[in-house]
Amino acid sequence: MASISGAIFYVFIFLTVYIQVFLLVTFLENRKKIVIRKGPTKLSRYRGVTIIVPCWNEEKTIYHTVRSILDLNYPQNKLKIILVDDGSTDGTWNAIKKFDKYSNIKVFKKENGGKHTALNLGLENTDTPFVGCLDADSFADKESLVRIMSYFEVDEEVMAVAPSLIVHNSKTFVQNAQKVEYYMSVYIKKMLGTIGAIHVTPGPLTIFRKKVFDDLGPYRSAHTTEDMEIAYRMQKNHYKIEHCNDAYVYTNTPSTIKTLFKQRLRWIYGFINNTIDYRDVIWKKKYGDFSFFTLPAGVLAIFSVSYAFGKVVYSAIDFIYSKILKFQTVGFQPNHVTNNFDLFFINTQSFIFIVMIIYALLVFSIIMGRRMVEGKWNLSFDIIYYISIFSVIAPFWLLKAIFNTVTSKKPAWR
Repeated sequence: MASISGAIFYVFIFLTVYIQVFLLVTFLENRKKIVIRKGPTKLSRYRGVTIIVPCWNEEKTIYHTVRSILDLNYPQNKLKIILVDDGSTDGTWNAIKKFDKYSNIKVFKKENGGKHTALNLGLENTDTPFVGCLDADSFADKESLVRIMSYFEVDEEVMAVAPSLIVHNSKTFVQNAQKVEYYMSVYIKKMLGTIGAIHVTPGPLTIFRKKVFDDLGPYRSAHTTEDMEIAYRMQKNHYKIEHCNDAYVYTNTPSTIKTLFKQRLRWIYGFINNTIDYRDVIWKKKYGDFSFFTLPAGVLAIFSVSYAFGKVVYSAIDFIYSKILKFQTVGFQPNHVTNNFDLFFINTQSFIFIVMIIYALLVFSIIMGRRMVEGKWNLSFDIIYYISIFSVIAPFWLLKAIFNTVTSKKPAWR
């Protein structure tokens, strides 16, 4: 049994290293194509864009969200905004009604039906060739939209472009941990974009050709992860998705362990169940790296972390049990402590070095992500928060998401 457990562990370790090395090789092959623009960006042609802002109890943030859209470096006569109050119970409706005086803004109020229904109401009232969403707790950088639109200008086959998400105004150690995670996500999303394997088009300012929804239909509930499902649907229909690394969108993130847990539980639950829904695309050559890399890597991450966590728990319980038996047998016997250091006792098993390689590649992805966002190469102390929090807490939301999937229990939105 021990040999089987060890074999499984080494398989997971090998595949984890393979994924990290694959991303590194992808970066090295495409590093010269990654552009970080400074200052204003200009297009040869400005095409009409509608940005839908779905709102549910966003009274405190909606004003700044809409202001960030109005302040975009994009011609106002080419930019339309649709604000949808999805049955808020606070003062959101009064807040968005103040924007009704703008000629390029439409406001709607509906009964609560979920984010996807608010987005679909916006789509029904969209008459521009391009459309996107901006979550009501996010704020767009002035140059974000024009930089995203430059990808459509270069390649007519591009059907959607996702931005780089950055943690806004991090105050707690939980938010600082996510700040590091979001740097790494920028790097990973850019690498997936270069191989046509992006699996989620995030709510904060992903821009689509309207043709996507005309051809494939509107948003779906999709286990409360509609931005993931539409990406799966696009990949299945061979619609190209890109990532604009220098289009920055600042988003509010959970400030406590409890709210972070709820958010990640929803995300992982959505990944598991959307992958189950689209299981027919996995390991199919015609779906490219989305089928052979992104989805298998996500599934591997869930099972490897869960397995490793189980192994650690089992080892801890076994250790405690052995100590209890020893105490019951011979009583308390303090171990003899020596101050003599001997290199002979250093653990030189191969998996220790493999784990070091994994962490080195992890740090590299964080550094490159920060480079793409802030133009800085150095690491911050926040990486300690990231490793500490996510190493301890992540297995719990992974296991909870698996449990919820098995028991058909949907996680709460907030």
